[in-house]
Amino acid sequence: MVVLWSLKLQPKPKISKPFLIALLGPALFHTIGHISACVSFSKVAVSFTHVIKSSEPVFSVIFASFLGDKYPLAVWLSILPIVFGCSLAAVTEVSFNLGGLSGALISNVGFVLRNIYSKRSLDSFKEVNGLNLYGWITIISFIYLFPAAIFVEGSQWVGGYHRAIAAMQASGGSPLNLYFWVTLSGVFYHLYNQSSYQALDEISPLTFSVGNTMKRVVVIVSTVIVFRNPVQPLNALGSAIAVFGTFLYSQATSKKAKKIEGEKKN
Repeated sequence: MVVLWSLKLQPKPKISKPFLIALLGPALFHTIGHISACVSFSKVAVSFTHVIKSSEPVFSVIFASFLGDKYPLAVWLSILPIVFGCSLAAVTEVSFNLGGLSGALISNVGFVLRNIYSKRSLDSFKEVNGLNLYGWITIISFIYLFPAAIFVEGSQWVGGYHRAIAAMQASGGSPLNLYFWVTLSGVFYHLYNQSSYQALDEISPLTFSVGNTMKRVVVIVSTVIVFRNPVQPLNALGSAIAVFGTFLYSQATSKKAKKIEGEKKN
């Protein structure tokens, strides 16, 4: 984001104390969501983590309902195949363990609370576009995470670094390969979020949600191919049902959003 702002590829947002205070909550939940997702990735197959993360709409509906939002019956029905599909995938997952499942579920809670908190806290900062908002949430998240990372595992950094270098060399690579993959991972992750926010400005929420569902399918299939994770027929069926439920949820919530928009205009 600093590069984008410095080169004037992205307009700099006007920063104020109320704006930064409003971001403290969303940034905290953003941090929790990412840490728990990384924990899940480290313990189970990447495809399984993404299947469980496809249940995020379930948490979204439940938390939003507690806060007073009302959803039509179609939305509630759409979460049933998500729950059933995720449950079936979990039961038949070869790499299943409780830590991986818990990490993915906590990640869902973190991101849902981030989204709800952002919407409720930042209504008065509509002049800030999505990319700048995401950029500042990430910057504050880094400020949260850095001291916590030093406290929790700072003593393990040197040893972990040497083990990572040794593992890279054992596979025929060099220390530069480690730096390359870590950097590439960070760049691609930022570009993914940047393109998502930019796409949302140009297309309808329904089109975006359909694309987001297809992204989940591509990620799951790609990780199975790349990492050659064993997938049983019931596991594949559960994953497909969960993703299909996510698609139904996207359509149902999009219709609700259009209805609310129409009521506001009238």
